[in-house]
This record gives sequence, C-alpha cells and structure tokens, in this order.
Amino acid sequence: MKSDRLLSILLLLQTRGRVPAHELAERLEVSVRTIYRDVEALSASGVPVYAERGRHGGIELLAGYRTDVTGLTADESRALFVLAARGAHAALGLDAALGSALRKVMAALPAPHRPAAEVTSRRILVDASRWLRGPEAGADLEALRDAVFADRRLGLCYRHSGDAEPRRYTVDPYGLVSKAGVWYLVADLDGAPRLFRADRIRSARLTEAPVVRRPGVELPDVWALLKRQVEDRPGGIDVTARVRRTRFDQFLRMNGSAVTEVVDAEGTGEWVTVRLAYGVPGEARMLLPFADNVEVLSPPEVRDELAAAAAAVTRLYGPDAPAVTGRPAGTGPAPR
Repeated sequence: MKSDRLLSILLLLQTRGRVPAHELAERLEVSVRTIYRDVEALSASGVPVYAERGRHGGIELLAGYRTDVTGLTADESRALFVLAARGAHAALGLDAALGSALRKVMAALPAPHRPAAEVTSRRILVDASRWLRGPEAGADLEALRDAVFADRRLGLCYRHSGDAEPRRYTVDPYGLVSKAGVWYLVADLDGAPRLFRADRIRSARLTEAPVVRRPGVELPDVWALLKRQVEDRPGGIDVTARVRRTRFDQFLRMNGSAVTEVVDAEGTGEWVTVRLAYGVPGEARMLLPFADNVEVLSPPEVRDELAAAAAAVTRLYGPDAPAVTGRPAGTGPAPR
C-alpha cells in the first residue's frame, strides 16, 4: 500500500539521513520514478523532505525533523510485542533496555492498537531453549557483546570439545548468534570463517588492532555458510530406526535435530519408522536412554555400536561387575 510505503520512506530517512533514490527503490521494490512521486506526496502533506540530484545527491529530511511511530497497523503493533527469546535479551544484559523500549513503543502506538499489543505481550511467549537440557557453563555474553560492538580484533582463550587445555586465537568478529538457546561467536580466523561456542570461551580480550572483515561480507552471510558446513557434513551415516509410538513425541523432542524423515507418523501401529543422520556411529549412542523403545534397523555398524555400549553397561552393573568400595560385587545397589 502507498501509505505503508510513505511511512517506510519517512522512517528510513529519519534513521539514515540522506539516502540515494535508487537505494530506496531497491529496499521498497519499486521504481526510482515511484520514489520521486512518493517524495512529492510527502512534501505536499507537509513533511519537509527534499531531493538533490547528482553523484552525491539523494533524498533527505530537513535537519531536526522527527516523527513519532504513528502509522502502524494492528498486525504490525502485535508483531512488535511477539519478541523471540526474551532470554536472549537477558543473556546480553539488555532485559531492562528491552522493557524500557517496549514502554516507549507502547506510548507511541496509535491509541486504538494499544490494547491489542498489550494482550499480545501476555498471550504469546517464545522460549527458544530445547527440552531436557542440563545446566551449561556460563558465558560472559555482556563482555562478548561489548567486544563485537567495538569493531576491534579479539584475543580468545578457547577450549575445544575433548581438549584438556584451552587454545589461544586472535579473531575478527562479525557478531553473536543464538541458536536453540546456545550462543556462538561468529568470526574470521586468518581470513576463514569460524564458529566459537560462547560457553567454551574462557576469556576474551580486546586488542588495539581494528577488526578486518572480508569486503561486502556481513554476519548473516558468514552464519549461513557455517550453518551449511555443520548441517551438510560429508561422510555422514544414514540410520533407519523404529520408535514405539507411545514414546515418539519424547523421542522427537530429544533427537529431532538428527531426524531426516518420518514414515507413517499418523498411523496406528505400535512402531513409527524414522531415518536419522549422524556423523559417526558413536553419535547414535544418544538413542540408548530409550532402551527397547527404539530399535536401530540399519546399518549394521550402528547396531554393533549400540550392542557394544549395552554390553559395557551390563558388565558395569551385572552380578559379575568389579566390587565398588563399601559394596561387594553382586549384592545389589548400595543403601542410601
């Protein structure tokens, strides 16, 4: 709608200052001629906007002119109050700022839309954390937040999974990403994109050197590349398993990230067949907590992996298990 486009132009100019007409046209997906017609319409309605042609020209508001947020529709008002992952703001130390910003937005909303926005904030809740996750090591996200905003290189002390001692790196940060409740630092290391889990960063130190990012590359670009590298790992193992229907919902909550296909999910039989993707056979051990409620059908090497794991548990807890201090072997569980 033209009214929405006029408001968008007004807010863009208020935020950005002078903006070339072709850039506005690209952002709003219209022609440059349409942008100039919209500028004339804004001017005719009393908005002090003017255009300068030429190489360094553009469209600009008169210095000092400001407008309130007054053109929002009812759905746009609701959308502002459906905030994904409020915990993300708390983790970054921005919870108080979020509350203050929402109060200001509420005051600026058109009066007819305020009740709908207020009800939305009470009726919609987004929790981005996954089910049944244990406590994780804390990450100093406020320090990382300040570091990525400083546009300087970072010295990291970082512990990789499986390493006893942390390693040290100097990286060029693009920003922070929260995925399913886990925070990551996205950065270049020696010009190559890398991903660092925030809870494994033991310390982060700002250097005096300015950040060096690849020209034209932004955080969403790097994140998309790294995400593909994680999800499209070569040499993966395709696993076919069956899950008792009575435990299927819980199975999806705990293993949904590995599921690639579900067969007959709406059926009535005792079992649901699923296909999963793992990097190595050992990753399939995460199916063991389901005991006989999940059976791997193929490939054989994954069945062998689970059989070996189950045998090891039997040796540990069976009647012939080695004696534990204070409890002779085969006498059952130790008293509480």
